Amino acid sequence: MKLSRKKLFKGRAYPIEIEHLLLQAEKALKTWEPIWTLFTPAPIREQTLKLLNEVADISFISNGGFPNAERQRILFQRREQEELILEQELPISGIEIQGNFLFDRTNPNDFLNALRETKVKPNEIGDIFLTGDRGAQAICTPSVSKSLNNTKGIIRDVEIEYKALSLEDLRLPTQRLPKTIKTVEASKRLDAIASAGFGLSRAKIIKQIQAGKLRLNWHQVNNPSRQLQLGDKIQLEGKGSIEILHLELTKRERWRVELQRQ
Repeated sequence: MKLSRKKLFKGRAYPIEIEHLLLQAEKALKTWEPIWTLFTPAPIREQTLKLLNEVADISFISNGGFPNAERQRILFQRREQEELILEQELPISGIEIQGNFLFDRTNPNDFLNALRETKVKPNEIGDIFLTGDRGAQAICTPSVSKSLNNTKGIIRDVEIEYKALSLEDLRLPTQRLPKTIKTVEASKRLDAIASAGFGLSRAKIIKQIQAGKLRLNWHQVNNPSRQLQLGDKIQLEGKGSIEILHLELTKRERWRVELQRQ
């Protein structure tokens, strides 16, 4: 079965990336061999899997090493082989990046850049999370975990060392149970709805936006007054995410909002 490019790509963002994933799905259909992709960013993955929901012959799962991971690998296979999904070994490992950052504050991009300097490809790396002032941990492919184990590098003036970790040994981000939040707001502004969803003042939300820690539909935003729509997702570093489930204008011209926080 050949997937229709013209129909699937119409009006879509990331057409090149989505096409690459669809080619892998087609290969799984043609060869009857399950195929794992490398790590895929959330907006590309969500659009691709939404498209493939309409394809009767293909079955898929995605996994990034922990629930709600932003970057995940996707397994494509024929629906007739769906029972084999559980038999597939999860091709995901971890790496610890150790260093003394007590006097040199870092962010995940610092560690991503260090990994890139080792010639690791970006799609071989999943989510990266800080471990206080001692460095960070990252989800990665098993081959990256093995190749970087016991090697050294540098971030600015701090020497770092890589240590391979199994998923069981990773200190994964805290997982929150989904929570429904209902609120009435004067507007659909980003800062207003994010404030209600994350339980922070609007002043603090604006500071998070200015610091580049808040994203809308996985993209960084710098406009607190941005008007939101049904289905929008807001991610806040260290605070999880919220999704707009319902928007309704009241008789008093205020907005009744229902959110799901994770």
